[in-house]
Amino acid sequence: MATHRSAEKRSKQNEKHRLRNSAIKSRVKTGIKSVLKAIEVKDREGSRTTLAHVIPLIDRAATKGMLPKKAASRKISRLTRKVNASGEG
Repeated sequence: MATHRSAEKRSKQNEKHRLRNSAIKSRVKTGIKSVLKAIEVKDREGSRTTLAHVIPLIDRAATKGMLPKKAASRKISRLTRKVNASGEG
């Protein structure tokens, strides 16, 4: 347990940040799952609109430091390729 005032403040800040970070990560993961589910069901328009909503979430998570920038870029790229591939054929 923190004994100094500054340590108590830092502890409170860490808890707030932890909750915010977990909420952002959860939102990104849920968005990715919804895109993959739309692809699996072969819902062409649904997957595209869902992807359009998920890309800003992933970008925001990278900007805030939840995801490394290259990891976010990789996730967006792979999702986009899957959505585009599901539209073919």
